[in-house]
Amino acid sequence: MSDVRILGTGAYLPDRVVSNDEAGAVAGVDDAWITGKTAIRERRWAADHQATSDLAAAAARAALESAGITADQLAVIVVATSTPDRPQPPTAVYVQQHLGAVGAAAFDVNAVCSGVVFALSAAEGVLARSGGHALVIGADLYSRILNRADRKTVVLFGDGAGALVLGPAREGSRVRHVALHSFGESSGLIEVPAGGSRLPLDQDALEAGLQYFAMDGRAVRRFVVDHLPQLAKQFLHEAGVVPDDISHFVPHQANGVMLDAVFPELALSRATMHWTLTQYANTGAASVPITLDAAARAGAFRPGDLILVAGFGGGMAAGFALIEW
Repeated sequence: MSDVRILGTGAYLPDRVVSNDEAGAVAGVDDAWITGKTAIRERRWAADHQATSDLAAAAARAALESAGITADQLAVIVVATSTPDRPQPPTAVYVQQHLGAVGAAAFDVNAVCSGVVFALSAAEGVLARSGGHALVIGADLYSRILNRADRKTVVLFGDGAGALVLGPAREGSRVRHVALHSFGESSGLIEVPAGGSRLPLDQDALEAGLQYFAMDGRAVRRFVVDHLPQLAKQFLHEAGVVPDDISHFVPHQANGVMLDAVFPELALSRATMHWTLTQYANTGAASVPITLDAAARAGAFRPGDLILVAGFGGGMAAGFALIEW
């Protein structure tokens, strides 16, 4: 990647805290069951009046303040989301309006839970050609697409947004390498079946519940266990570092029990794995930037630390970034 650096981070979580007992009530599961299966203890769900762009804009404001720049300095806004405000136009244009970022190009990226890494790569490509500053946002509002009776999914997800500001600078956190992967042959493992051109959202689809998020949990776990360690090791080799060089691991916050099982396979013996899922659950494309922001604001990162970021999820897809703090 070119010498574009992360100048600031930000996050936003809705005010409403939803306990495991509340989230699992309709599905017939309780706090003990959910915690034992996922390590999640609570999550945030958005208010009725909030849309994905509202969460995204709030996170963006925090990131802009952290970076010390204003919205009118932005050349591009990229929003990673799989829960857009509307099928069209892109959610990013609503964020542009909220921020008053006149003149910024604005578009969405949908790589589900890997989306923010894909968005990071896209924004860097724009800046490499045009210069200026970019706002990269991961934002999802999964509470609107969950089947409250499906215990396999309703307990896993929360709402939130995280943001990064990129720009040319001598100081700041350098994105040293990025790699993106897609596995379309496994696209059926995670999906919202209806609402697109393949299957319009008509009355039959609504009655069948096809407007809701659906996931084959066991197959997704197998995918992560089978692919993530191999892809991560390949990525580090391509980036010219070894696992012992990594000080921090910031993964997509999918499921704490699954991450605990996979982490030893990565051989990151000197790395700290960062979690926010216990209090925020899986926030989709927002989970990586939320966790990065939380760790940064807690002072966990020191200058020169290498951070391995790993996004993975629907598509199926995986995205990795190596950040030098």
